[in-house]
Amino acid sequence: MPAPSIRARVRAEMLDEIKAVALRHLATDGANLSLRAVARDMGMVSSAIYRYFPSRDDLLTALIIEAYDALGEAVEAAADDPDLHDLRARWMAACRAARGWALAHPAEYALLYGSPVPGYAAPDDTVGPAQRPPLTLVGLLRDGLAAGLLSPPPAGELTASLHDDLTDLADVFFPGLPPALLARGMAGWTQLFGLISFELFGRLNRTIEHRDEYFDHQVGLLADLIGLPPPR
Repeated sequence: MPAPSIRARVRAEMLDEIKAVALRHLATDGANLSLRAVARDMGMVSSAIYRYFPSRDDLLTALIIEAYDALGEAVEAAADDPDLHDLRARWMAACRAARGWALAHPAEYALLYGSPVPGYAAPDDTVGPAQRPPLTLVGLLRDGLAAGLLSPPPAGELTASLHDDLTDLADVFFPGLPPALLARGMAGWTQLFGLISFELFGRLNRTIEHRDEYFDHQVGLLADLIGLPPPR
């Protein structure tokens, strides 16, 4: 495969620099992102930046996709660690990876899971990257079921209409996964990110001092809720 041309390399470097400056703005100014401000910090005339990102929304989309992919890669790598053969250990590792990424990248996490950006509507391009963390976490349930380590919860936990909704969802992503088990997995996923958000956005300040221990305790309770077997 031929090496990229000098022009292509220069463009790629400019794109990376623009995104890096934009992330610094997000960290200090929140969702109030301005292409003109980014161009000013880079020493560019404002019109020049539009050759790389035609609009603020295009820049936001690029940042969102990269952030989701980075988070997804961290969670996937932790869940698929070949040294972890215990289902609960894989769950704990994936959850810790999500938290670790969020604490290391607070601006990107806030962009993904914080307040919606006014006037921005995420395009379909963001859907696939956004699905990577939950698909990994719920995929652990599929693995546990296939290995005989999990038993499906009683079907009576769900109303008929919710059972239908979750059956349709399982058919797309996890064929054969019992809807009641999928519901528990989704509860674990949403509560995990609620837990991370509480810590990252200061809701635990002056309340919980030992954050690592608290996090492990909480995700352990989530593992119990889902029905993951105890550690070997």
